[in-house]
Amino acid sequence: MKYFGLIGFPLSHSFSKKYFTDKFAAEGITDCSYELFPLENIDDLPKLLHQNPNLCGLNVTIPHKVTVMKQLDWIEHDAKGAGAVNCIRVTSESPVLAAFSGELGIQGHDFRLEGYNTDIYGFDTSISPLLNDGHDTALILGDGGAARAVKCVLDNKGITYKTVTRKPAPGNILFSNLTAKGIADNKLIINTTPVGTYPNVDECPPIPYEAITDNHLLFDLVYNPAQTLFLKKGEEQGAATKNGYDMLVFQAEKAWEIWTSKEKHP
Repeated sequence: MKYFGLIGFPLSHSFSKKYFTDKFAAEGITDCSYELFPLENIDDLPKLLHQNPNLCGLNVTIPHKVTVMKQLDWIEHDAKGAGAVNCIRVTSESPVLAAFSGELGIQGHDFRLEGYNTDIYGFDTSISPLLNDGHDTALILGDGGAARAVKCVLDNKGITYKTVTRKPAPGNILFSNLTAKGIADNKLIINTTPVGTYPNVDECPPIPYEAITDNHLLFDLVYNPAQTLFLKKGEEQGAATKNGYDMLVFQAEKAWEIWTSKEKHP
């Protein structure tokens, strides 16, 4: 049996577990299983791998997308540029030794870890059909690991952006300082924060929604609920909207492609 899974903390719910469990059942894949691995401290990753020598791939979520990079042997170009990894391919350099050392609790490094950012692919594939010439500047709400993938995609497309945060940071705009003009000047607005996620469906990022027009595109990385209050307020102003569900599907399929690839990296 080959195992795949998700690391992060806490893991209260998981799109990935349901998605891959359903995928394996629908496609008749009987030799694979997807599990959740709550991991509070990223330094415990080698121990987790030794305890589970049949692990072939991992998704990475909050709070480890950045800190996991120090554990990796190789990082794909865009993931390195984004400074965040959400997908790891695990190959054992010595399966027998890996199993044996796991039993003994030895922390030897007898596996190879490759890091990728499939959020980049997922976001790019999901948003690209919706973009037009008016979306040449953007506002990114939030500045966490997910925002790094969004920035990478916008950089690759030549779309300039400003980042909006609750706390001061060099070059960022505070939510409290975001004006109606700031909204009017940026026809693409992307929410990378968890605000509005179920069960907190009555919450939304604090921006001047009255300045949104039918020339705007609002993209929310949140997928549950399907229409967040952020998207609802944008739609009421005539904006085009898109939630994060398709992005998650695209990134999951990209992860599966990576995990099952025979490609070798230096």
